[in-house]
Amino acid sequence: MKKAIFLLLLFISGCATTADFEMLKGEINQLKRESFDIKKDASDTKTALADVKEKSAKEDALNAIRESEAALRSDIAGISKDLQTLIGRFDESKYFIDKTLKDTASEMELLRSQINALEAQIKELQGRLSSKTDTDTKTKGKMEIKKDKKESEDAKIPETKAPEIKDPAKMYEAAYATFKDKKYKEAREKFEAFIKEFPKDNLADNAQFWIGETYYAEEDYAGAIVEYDALLKNYPDSKKAPGALLKQGYAFIEFGDKKAARGIFEYLMAKYPKSKEAELAKKKLEEMGKKYNIR
Repeated sequence: MKKAIFLLLLFISGCATTADFEMLKGEINQLKRESFDIKKDASDTKTALADVKEKSAKEDALNAIRESEAALRSDIAGISKDLQTLIGRFDESKYFIDKTLKDTASEMELLRSQINALEAQIKELQGRLSSKTDTDTKTKGKMEIKKDKKESEDAKIPETKAPEIKDPAKMYEAAYATFKDKKYKEAREKFEAFIKEFPKDNLADNAQFWIGETYYAEEDYAGAIVEYDALLKNYPDSKKAPGALLKQGYAFIEFGDKKAARGIFEYLMAKYPKSKEAELAKKKLEEMGKKYNIR
């Protein structure tokens, strides 16, 4: 470079030869080439640097995506774990609920069988009582047959009366009034007559309930259990159904079957959870648990 400048100065001063000129020209061309190469290298370096920056930016973006994806996978794994836990709890709860319902249904079937057995016993006793009553009636009839025959001969032909029109409301009220007077047998007969006369009346289910109550009041708990069960079978949608279940449970306690009573109270609480009878059943179960250690 210094040599080229020296030759240039000689040329300017007029002391340079043709050879010197050619040499100077070559040096200048060499400088141009070197300058071009330097510019090219600088451009390549700049391009390479840009590529590196772009690649680095892409790598950073990719790393950020990877980190985000890893976090997302972690969240999904956590959610999946929680979901499995919830599913497990649901399955466990469903199992216990199904088991409880099956156990309750089995207990109710057992109670039904016991009630049917009691009903059969009561019918048998009623049959014996009826047979005895018929025998007594026949004996008495034979003793008075002559007197009846004579009276029938002397009797006048009775006047024909118009058929009596029965009012179901009045008939029911009369039966209920008799019950309130604690004439339980008479009240029972009136309620039974009412049901026979008006089986589809909207008070028929009430009449059936009060029949059960007459037995309960007489401390005939077996008879009460059967009559309450008749209401539950014949009038399942009755408003008296919760009351019938409650009193049936009480009757089983008096009858000495605490297990049966517990089953009925639990069924009542499940069937009619918001009823006042369910609250009374719950209290009774708590009392039984303390007194008899029944769980």
